Amino acid sequence: MKKRIESVDILRGFTIVAMILVNTPGTWSQVYAPLLHAEWHGLTPTDLIFPFFLFIAGISIFYAYRNKPKSRSTYKKIVIRSLKLVGLGLFLNAFLPYMPFIKDLETLRFLGVLQRIGIVFFIAAIMFLNCNWRTLLGISVFILVGYWLFLGFVPLPDGLSPTFDRAPNNWANYIDLNILGKHMWQPDYDPEGILSTLPSIVSCLFGVLVGRVLSGLHKSNIGFLFAISGAFLLTGYVLNIWFPINKAIWSSSFVLVTSGWGTLILAVIYYLTDVKNLKFGAVFKYVGMNAITIYFLSSFISKCFYMTKVGENSNIHSYLFNTIFVHDFLSAKMSSLLYGLAVVLFYMILGYVLFRRKIFIKV
Repeated sequence: MKKRIESVDILRGFTIVAMILVNTPGTWSQVYAPLLHAEWHGLTPTDLIFPFFLFIAGISIFYAYRNKPKSRSTYKKIVIRSLKLVGLGLFLNAFLPYMPFIKDLETLRFLGVLQRIGIVFFIAAIMFLNCNWRTLLGISVFILVGYWLFLGFVPLPDGLSPTFDRAPNNWANYIDLNILGKHMWQPDYDPEGILSTLPSIVSCLFGVLVGRVLSGLHKSNIGFLFAISGAFLLTGYVLNIWFPINKAIWSSSFVLVTSGWGTLILAVIYYLTDVKNLKFGAVFKYVGMNAITIYFLSSFISKCFYMTKVGENSNIHSYLFNTIFVHDFLSAKMSSLLYGLAVVLFYMILGYVLFRRKIFIKV
């Protein structure tokens, strides 16, 4: 069982490392295509990162709460953890060094990565405590099918035909524009919007279900995990014909495909660590054991670097990038990538130091 949890820690750590890499290039104007999100429809390696984290959160929910009683204490802990995650996300959105937070309240982004993790964790954990696996699977299918039918076939007010494109008559965008207004990531949409939170809950629930499979898995039955990943991928890519894979609106096909890739990679890691007994991925495990803390620190420090000026026309981020990583013998994109890799290396070392000192910060 320890190796199975270790497999999850390795995948979680790998996901956080990838998240930091794509979030901290040397310059956003020079980034290799796989390290960018798809412009709208489509899937890049970067698009896998956030759904992987929700998928892994679901596996963790299974292991953390499968023997917990449905008591006031358990529910209280779930609520507190959810509020902490939402609060940290709001803090990052509001943080302006040397200025009062209230300054940008009129345009403060309400939602975000940590907020979505907090909301999804809360709902998925409550559902897990109160539903058996068949019910969870049924709810997941209902949400994915219902989301597709609602976004694709229900007319908008004034009889406008719905679309999956980046347009005001996309139901996900329409609801965000009318409820969130200026409190969004982009003027016309938010990738962590209100309606798209529903299918993101399914990403977490699929993790819960895969965690259940993993807990009872024998080494000789590792092929079952690969079969599950194949079923997710096949269903998702077929559904893509009618409901395009799209992270921005967290389409049902996106949930299935990313859950398939998550299950596949988890199966590979489990095969290497548990079946073949290879010493694999320990460096990622160290990061995975303090995942939220390291992600929060990386976002907080990055924001400080961008906002702290060095001279008149530079900040800490651009100064470090231009001074250390920009050279004539390197392409602009390679320089940008090397900066991101250096940031990743720093946080991997931090993860190792925290592990060695037995410091595990639970958010």
